[in-house]
Amino acid sequence: MSGDRVVPRAIASFLDHLTVERGASSHTVAGYRRDLARYAGFLEVRGHDDLGAVAEADVAAFSAALRTGDAEHPGLAASSVARALSAVRSLHRFAVEDGVAGDNPAAGVAPPRAGRRLPKALSIDQVQALLDAPDTSTPAGLRDAALLELLYGTGARITEIVSLDVDDVSGLTHDPDAALRLFGKGRKERVVPVGSYARAALDAWLVRGRPALLEQARGSTPAVFVNSRGARLSRQTAWAVLRHHAARAGITAGIGPHTLRHSFATHLLDGGADVRVVQELLGHASVATTQIYTLVTVEHLREVFLTAHPRAR
Repeated sequence: MSGDRVVPRAIASFLDHLTVERGASSHTVAGYRRDLARYAGFLEVRGHDDLGAVAEADVAAFSAALRTGDAEHPGLAASSVARALSAVRSLHRFAVEDGVAGDNPAAGVAPPRAGRRLPKALSIDQVQALLDAPDTSTPAGLRDAALLELLYGTGARITEIVSLDVDDVSGLTHDPDAALRLFGKGRKERVVPVGSYARAALDAWLVRGRPALLEQARGSTPAVFVNSRGARLSRQTAWAVLRHHAARAGITAGIGPHTLRHSFATHLLDGGADVRVVQELLGHASVATTQIYTLVTVEHLREVFLTAHPRAR
């Protein structure tokens, strides 16, 4: 048996290859090392010390063992199993390319399918409490109110909103028929209507809040939303604004960067909007991405049914 085929030695050669020839980061190599160390231990228990003797059934059994766990390891999520299988597949591919194995037994082993994670949406009452949270007697409060109203009123991503310049919203505040141009992933453009609440909040910020904040900071920027130093508001700061006012509104769970975007979509579908209209408003390339929100509304209908119908249970 060639020494290079012994599993631990083959793994060491592969990790050296990742580091030296492929220039993988230390973080990536450390992750591969952890996953492959567990794989080596699994193969040892099954009586394999020769990488060339491993069969597809062994790799499939390893995948199942990762999912279910054992006395020493908890079961892993589907995404973690997929990551480990990717490391195993790369190891065996390297062994084939290096001439120490005839085939890749991991090539045909599919990773487990991850369950669909339903987006978190706030209730309408929670959204109302959140939108009422900013103190609009201050410039920063006017800014926060306009930011939150635009996020919920358009379903935009935080990055799309903080990227807006004043020229992008000129004429928007006083024209009920005006629409907002947004640039999403890959600079894909879409146009979304803006409701009266968002227009009013934006107007208050642009007329009373933004000039005052810029004067205090002695700053100058084309950005619609600015921080206390007079510079463009960052995505991270905008998310911090969202979290801050969620806490003030008593919303303690389920807040993320896309919370208002998810709530926008869910509430539209709950109100009877067509899924393809919501797709256009969100800027999704495929309607399949938008359809996950229909699962949320079905679950909402089920909860209402179980609560309200006398013979539901």
